[in-house]
Amino acid sequence: MRKTAKQAIYLGYFLAAYCLLGINACAEPNKGDEKDSELAQAGFPWDIPQTKPDRPLSAAMERLYDNYLTPRPEDNELFSSFKYTRLEGFDYRDGNGTISRRDPSKIIKENGKYYVWYTRRDTPVPPRGAKNSNDTIPSTDWDLCEIWYATSEDGFTWEEQGVAIPRPPKPTVGWRSVTTTDILKWKGKYYLYYQGFMEASGTKGDHCPVAASYADSPDGPWTAADKIIIPNGEPGTWDQYSIHDPYPLVYKGKIYVYFKAAYGDRPDYLVGNGLAIADDPLGPFTKHPLNPLFNSGHETALFPFKEGIASLTIRNGNESNTIQYASDGVNFNIAAVTQLMPTAAGAYIPDAFTSNGNGRGITWGLHHFTGQGKKEQKYSILARFDCDLSLDVHDPGMKNTQLWLGSDVYFSQGLSAKQREERMGGNEK
Repeated sequence: MRKTAKQAIYLGYFLAAYCLLGINACAEPNKGDEKDSELAQAGFPWDIPQTKPDRPLSAAMERLYDNYLTPRPEDNELFSSFKYTRLEGFDYRDGNGTISRRDPSKIIKENGKYYVWYTRRDTPVPPRGAKNSNDTIPSTDWDLCEIWYATSEDGFTWEEQGVAIPRPPKPTVGWRSVTTTDILKWKGKYYLYYQGFMEASGTKGDHCPVAASYADSPDGPWTAADKIIIPNGEPGTWDQYSIHDPYPLVYKGKIYVYFKAAYGDRPDYLVGNGLAIADDPLGPFTKHPLNPLFNSGHETALFPFKEGIASLTIRNGNESNTIQYASDGVNFNIAAVTQLMPTAAGAYIPDAFTSNGNGRGITWGLHHFTGQGKKEQKYSILARFDCDLSLDVHDPGMKNTQLWLGSDVYFSQGLSAKQREERMGGNEK
């Protein structure tokens, strides 16, 4: 009898251990697990569900529904491929490198015409590097520059109108070069924000703050604010040296200026974008506490979209070649991955300054191609890009996910002489 009692006790311990280990001998099968198993066995639907299906999903399929606006990029209003067109109306002196146009602003339409502002270099010789630069010889393609503007009736043929922002006298901010401008319209006035260099680019880096000028007409005349609009960050912070590409939008009744900074020592550096906000175009601006808002993107190129802001995140970083979206204008997530994006894009944005929480998107703009010409005659040109990132346009031809390029494009990205030598010698790692 005692032995039987002990056996009963041992059996109880044994069954309890089974239960604690999750062995189904002492519990009914988990009905949820059975359902998941049955769904998995049934296979993913042939007709792609437009909403997230109630079934087990891989990490990639979870992202497909959680991270993107639609499962198919062709149906995604924030996916587009891009097409490019040469512009008419700009003279580049047969490509001798003495004239260059780059970094176009966003485009606005006033007086029945499209307006764009850009960085223009007109120097006796092409760039020669910081050590060889002087008052007339530029160090880089954006050294010794002024801000010019042009107008167009159709967006393809442009007429250069002349200088908008000349280099001011020394020691005013921008005396060495004024570059990379963008436009704001606010309460009937116009404001140009731009980088103001006080030394030749490359002397220590691309160190410069943001300056501004204002006018009653897009044709000027422009009055310099004669002050730094967005100062550099404190020593040791990410934007201590560079605040580039100031890009204003009106959002939630305030002026949002997005900007770029390269941080970290070369070549181990990142390029990110931040945000400064003000109630008045000339400040004071308050930098957002979450800066940098982007972990990638060499230029700033944003536009109102639905209730938030969308971004073309171009070049540099893990998230380059993406289109991103933030419903609050601050916390951006990838909405689409694409190819052959425009560099330094300045889009035509009819609602850039309306702040009505119903952004309609973009379909075209200007950008630049750098590195044109021969080795000692490098310069940049402006060109047009077209896309379909608009809620009001449906262009299937702009939703192509299969980009076919000629072999010459790939061969242009060949090995350097050093890389080829290493591989021919069998020294590759």
